Amino acid sequence: MKELLLTQINANQTQINADFQSKYLRPSACNLRESALKFLIFVFVLYSFPCNCAAQEKMEAPVTVNGDTVEYDASGKDVVAIGNVSVQYKGSKLTCDKLTVNTTTKDSQAEGHVRIEDAKGVMEGERGKYNFNAKSGSVENAEFRSSPYFGKAKNVQKISDAEFIANRGYFTSCDYQKPHYRIKAKTIDFFQEDKVITKNAVFYVQDLPLAYLKKYSHSLKEPMMHVQFMPGKSKDWGAFLLSAWRYQVTDHVQGRIYADYREKLGSAEGFGANYDTDNFGRGDFKFYYTQERPKNFNEGDPAEFERYLVRSRHKWDIDERTNLVSEYYKITDSKRVIYGGEYSILKDYFYREYEKDTQPSSYALYHHAFDYSGIDVMVQKRVNRWYSSYTEKLPEIKYNLSSVQVGETPFYFEHNSSLANLNQKNAVHSSPEGVNLTRFDTTNKISLPTKVSFLQFRPFAGTQETFYDKGADGESIAPRTMFLAGADVSTKFYRVFNLKSEFLKMQFNGLRHVITPTIGYTYQHDPTVSSNHIRQIDGIDSLSRSNSASLGLSNKLQTKRDNKSVDFADFNITNAYTFKTEGNNGGNLGNFLFDLTVLPYSWMRFDTDATYDHRNDYFTNANYDVNFNLASNKTIGLGQRYQRKGGNEITNSFDWRFTPKWRLALYQRRNIGHDPSVKKGLREQEYTISRDLHCWQMDFSYNVKRGEGETIWLIFRLKAFPEMEFVLDQSYHGPKAGSQSNS
Repeated sequence: MKELLLTQINANQTQINADFQSKYLRPSACNLRESALKFLIFVFVLYSFPCNCAAQEKMEAPVTVNGDTVEYDASGKDVVAIGNVSVQYKGSKLTCDKLTVNTTTKDSQAEGHVRIEDAKGVMEGERGKYNFNAKSGSVENAEFRSSPYFGKAKNVQKISDAEFIANRGYFTSCDYQKPHYRIKAKTIDFFQEDKVITKNAVFYVQDLPLAYLKKYSHSLKEPMMHVQFMPGKSKDWGAFLLSAWRYQVTDHVQGRIYADYREKLGSAEGFGANYDTDNFGRGDFKFYYTQERPKNFNEGDPAEFERYLVRSRHKWDIDERTNLVSEYYKITDSKRVIYGGEYSILKDYFYREYEKDTQPSSYALYHHAFDYSGIDVMVQKRVNRWYSSYTEKLPEIKYNLSSVQVGETPFYFEHNSSLANLNQKNAVHSSPEGVNLTRFDTTNKISLPTKVSFLQFRPFAGTQETFYDKGADGESIAPRTMFLAGADVSTKFYRVFNLKSEFLKMQFNGLRHVITPTIGYTYQHDPTVSSNHIRQIDGIDSLSRSNSASLGLSNKLQTKRDNKSVDFADFNITNAYTFKTEGNNGGNLGNFLFDLTVLPYSWMRFDTDATYDHRNDYFTNANYDVNFNLASNKTIGLGQRYQRKGGNEITNSFDWRFTPKWRLALYQRRNIGHDPSVKKGLREQEYTISRDLHCWQMDFSYNVKRGEGETIWLIFRLKAFPEMEFVLDQSYHGPKAGSQSNS
């Protein structure tokens, strides 16, 4: 195989080089002595030409052409390679049977088994053109691959390194020669690793046309399908069909249209939008509306209920130190107004959001960070008058100065302050109506971090002052002042054991035991104004005298696995001791809090936490989680939640791919407690069977909850876009097995 390296210094040098090769370097031209003499003459003539150093610095990267036969024509501009041709240039690779390259323009013509490949995709065809500098060209009768899509087209034009256009073809995420589905159009515009856009397309399943798509645009950065359907059946909804249709207005505005039907409740609709601006941040908007018409209702009950949700969220990173975040929730629910707090549109239709926050706030928060401090301005207004209790902040301004050194002294200063106009409002028709006050609170501390022998010791002292516009009786009130002082003490002991063992197949490459005891003491003097004379809104208003110490003990066993430090075991005990103060009989020790994490293997993790009441000699609550990640798509989880005189539930899950095509997932929640208000036995169970359909995945799920009924649903999802808009399934949320922490 011959190899020819093509570079271009300037036109004169290229021409000389070409002439010299054609006349003097062919083996049949002359004997060895004549070749050597002519080579010296060539070198002398070559370096006699003036050289532009700046041009040399900008010299283009070389094009390497490999082939069975490589020829350079007499003009010195074209290279012709035949047989097993391969060219690599600027991250692109071209292979074919025959190739002609212009060394000046970097234009090429390829024939026979043409393949153009780079990091973003592959194009293949019988013949094509390609420019190595611009990374542009075209391939006839082409097949292409650009994750996650495959396709064929009469012609594919590569516009740039990041874009190509397929003409008169189709694309799909199925890699079969005869794909299960495809989208066919005259023009398909691919912006690789970004999006795909087409117009007047037809969606086919096998050879059956199912839908006409006036405009199709899909972001490759979004893991959701363009159209989603979820059919199913449940006790509360009856048979149902949930659907989400993706739309795109511009490159910066896209969203979904929702059209749902529930047999027992009627139809519901809405839309969502995600937007991203160049200068003012990004956000999302969601509107969901239903006019429920229950099929079964008692005489005298309303025949329909208006229920809707409006949600808007926005985040604007103004600069590296400044951002603005806002959220708005408007919830109207006539069913809740009539039947009470048992009903909520969030709970009935968006349960995952309801779990996070039953009464989401509407607010705007501005934050700016200085070198050693930060300021926050929040405006929070009650939008939904049915909220049981809500604190408005109109506004609240906070300033925080972290611990900074005072000049050249060993002292450090810390400051926190807030100014707020607060309105605490109860639900409409509730009594009392609420509380209003304006408050300025400031805390200032001086500390002296030092080391005493082997101890890290930080004593501190400070004051907290609070100013109110009025007291509990509505009259003016003197400022409240409170003195506080204390100290933090900590140290660290460790010992290294030269242990190398695989006991029970656990890897120990050395073992380090680290013990970290900590003690924190805080004393708060009686405030100058009792909390009885202050309107109560939050913890600042209820401050009183306190004298307490926090105690902590951390034990870690650390080893190395795969050259990484791993906390094989991490055990923490914490408690608090309250000293005797006026009004109580004596000091008392609080409950012990235990927290343990063990990583015996890379595929197993054990977590547990518990609270122990030493006065009554029993655990008030205890939880544990064991998670086994045995292989890809093979996990087992087990956990327990125990509360004395409360629930005692065992939760387990099993997620196992038995074959490349079939997967089974189980979830169960069982009550084993003695609380008479909660029935023993199985409380919830869910079974999911998944079938791999090559480019699709089918999930069939069955869920049953005691006292709430059954739910069945069927999902088909593209493997290229696995995320779903609808979340109904349950799963075991244990910690990830074998996760490691570096130290």
